[in-house]
Amino acid sequence: MAFSANRKFGSAMADINVTPLVDVVLVLLIIFMVTAPLMQRGIDVDLPRTVTQTSENEERLIVNVDKTGKIFVGDSDAIPIEDFRVFLKKRVAKMKNPNAVFLRADKALPYGTITDIMDQIKLAGVPTVGLVTEPVREKPKKK
Repeated sequence: MAFSANRKFGSAMADINVTPLVDVVLVLLIIFMVTAPLMQRGIDVDLPRTVTQTSENEERLIVNVDKTGKIFVGDSDAIPIEDFRVFLKKRVAKMKNPNAVFLRADKALPYGTITDIMDQIKLAGVPTVGLVTEPVREKPKKK
């Protein structure tokens, strides 16, 4: 089986096929869109609902208390109530404007637990404690 010398082979294709590239980019986009919300770390706190709204626009320190009573300051790990005041004093000392702290407490917590935490915040030298709530969702009016 000999190849003939005068047989022509096809020329090389100079165009780039972008279809596989688009497929890969779309798959990556979908993966990032699905995983991005899962990467946000937060403390699960079921806030009470009120008609008036709390302003969180100012940069202030946020103390989170979940339904089991675990205390989290900002993005820190759980802090025992015994060490909370000392930990908060150190964090407040690093702040530029330590006038207030926002308290995000689960609505299932006993009132006494919330007042104990508020008392520890005041003893740490913070003059104002703001309570964070969620706005009430209005029900659609029937016509």
